[in-house]
Amino acid sequence: MKTKILIVEDDPHILLGLEEVLKSEDYEVTSCSRGDEAMAAVLKFQPTLIVLDVMLPGASGYDICKQIRAKKISSPILMLTAKGQEIDKVVGLDLGADDYVTKPFGVRELLARIQALLRRSGAVNAGPQPAEEQPFKIGSATIDPKTFQLKRGRTTEELTAKELKLLQVFHAHAGEVLSRDKLLNEAWGYNYYGTTRTLDQVIVQLRKKLGDQGSEPVHLLTIHGVGYKLAA
Repeated sequence: MKTKILIVEDDPHILLGLEEVLKSEDYEVTSCSRGDEAMAAVLKFQPTLIVLDVMLPGASGYDICKQIRAKKISSPILMLTAKGQEIDKVVGLDLGADDYVTKPFGVRELLARIQALLRRSGAVNAGPQPAEEQPFKIGSATIDPKTFQLKRGRTTEELTAKELKLLQVFHAHAGEVLSRDKLLNEAWGYNYYGTTRTLDQVIVQLRKKLGDQGSEPVHLLTIHGVGYKLAA
């Protein structure tokens, strides 16, 4: 069965190019060009991964991203944006996007980002070790890599591919100080060219999901000038 990718893009030239490239890589591709039609397309097509433009007629990519996550759909979302400001990326990540590609982008970069997201979400066979598929605990939370869920008491949180990967890295290195560069390389890959602000924003979300409140986290600790560590 082919991996299914939904493209939500209103520029006909970019859309056509994306469709041709992804189909040539043997993906099953469908598309829509309006934001207010995107949610229906997601529910009908049930894509493995979503390529989502930020600026769309009808509804913005941010609105669509929020709707997708509200429906508990955990398919990786790769957002396309012509904006370069870091704050725009932070907003998208806060709403549940997994990665960004800024226009104009190269075909090789786009394909690499898609492959990385698919591997981390378990959608393609990247040879994961059985231990990486087993549930594990951080504090009172139980994380299940197979379902991308974090359960804490009666609360169930959906995890993005990036969030799950970071939790797995922290769990494997509990008590160790991990640099921001190492965490970015582990979760985003060596081809990631963004800033550490992206990582910091995901850490904020993970702290909330782990139950940390206020400015004194008890699980994911900030090591100023270096990075983070998971309290052993």
